[in-house]
Amino acid sequence: MTTTSPEETRSEPTVLSERRGAVLVLTLHRPERLNAWTNAMEDEYFAALLAADEDPDVRAVVVTGAGRGFCAGADMGDLAGAADATDAEIDRPLPRHLPLTLRKPLVAAVNGAAAGLGMVETLYCDVRFASPDAVFLTAFSRRGLVAEYGMAWLLQRLVGPGRAADLLLSGRSVDGDEAHRIGLVEHLVRADELLERAVAYAADLTTSCSPWSMATIKSQLLLDAERSFAESVQAADVLMRESFRGSDIAEGVASFTERRPPVFAPLPRKEI
Repeated sequence: MTTTSPEETRSEPTVLSERRGAVLVLTLHRPERLNAWTNAMEDEYFAALLAADEDPDVRAVVVTGAGRGFCAGADMGDLAGAADATDAEIDRPLPRHLPLTLRKPLVAAVNGAAAGLGMVETLYCDVRFASPDAVFLTAFSRRGLVAEYGMAWLLQRLVGPGRAADLLLSGRSVDGDEAHRIGLVEHLVRADELLERAVAYAADLTTSCSPWSMATIKSQLLLDAERSFAESVQAADVLMRESFRGSDIAEGVASFTERRPPVFAPLPRKEI
C-alpha cells in the first residue's frame, strides 16, 4: 500500500512517454530512488495508460524503468506514515489494478529490481521481458504487509500455488534466470537488448495482429481464470460468431492470401 503523500518538489515528470511508431514506451522515472512508487507516479502512469487506450495511433504499450531499477516498490517515505493514515488517505481515485483493464497489449521490460508494488505492476502486464540481472521480490511479508492488490490471485496463476506461497511467504528475491525458469517471465534477454527486444515484440503485435482480437483475447484470459471449461467454450462461441460478422476476419484472410501485411482497424473509443 501507499498513503497520500505531499507533492514531490521535483519538477520533472515521474513517467516519461516516447512514441516508437504504434508502440508507446512508458518509463518510470525516479532513478535516484530506483523508481519507487508514489501517488504522483501512479497518477501519471495511469493517465498515460488511459490516454493510450483511447489513442487509435497507439496499439501496444511497453513499460520499463529508468536507471538501474524497474520499480523498488512503494516509497518508504509513504510507508512510514501508513499506521496513522485514514481510509480516505489510503484510497486512490482509480483502482490499483487499472493496468489490467487496458485493452491494448501491455509489455513489461524489467531492467532491475521489481519489488513489492513494483512486482505487482509487472504482473499487471500481459507479457514480461527481463534480463538475467533483473530481481523480483514480493517483499510484503518483510514489511509487515499482505499480498496486496491481487498479487496472490495473479502470482499463483503464473507460477503455481506452491511457488506463489514460497515467494509471498519468504519475500525472497528471484533473479531473471529463476524468474524465467518458473514462468514468472516469458522472455529472458540480455540487458543491453532488453528494451529493444520488448519494443520489437510489441511492434510486431501492432503490425500483425487485430486490435479487436487482442482486446477480446485479453478479456477472455481474465474472465476464463474463473470460468469452467464449458463456460469458456460457450463464451468463445459467442465471440467467434461476432468475429465472423466483423471486418477484421476478411482483412486477415485477404492479407494472408495476398501475402501482404494486414491493415486492421483501430479499436473504437470505450463507451462511457
